[in-house]
Amino acid sequence: MSTDYDAPRHPVGTDLAEDSLEELTARRANAQSPSVDVDESDTGFELPGAELPDEELTVPVVPMRLDEFRCSSCFLVHHRSQLSREKNGAPVCRECD
Repeated sequence: MSTDYDAPRHPVGTDLAEDSLEELTARRANAQSPSVDVDESDTGFELPGAELPDEELTVPVVPMRLDEFRCSSCFLVHHRSQLSREKNGAPVCRECD
């Protein structure tokens, strides 16, 4: 919730129960609306100092080795030493067990 720092402040000893009904309704009427001003020309967010070149990232794909397995829960490739058990014939790693 936003705070209006320009609003008059109550002294520490006063209680909100002492405020009149008219004052409370006036505060509610003067409260900010929940709508947000959006610039339609803004299409996205830009990080300061981050420039994205028009380069394509290429990553070599390495096939799974014979001593590796793909966990059926997290779908990550692990070494055989991380195999915990097989659930319905599908391998599960120690982290997911």
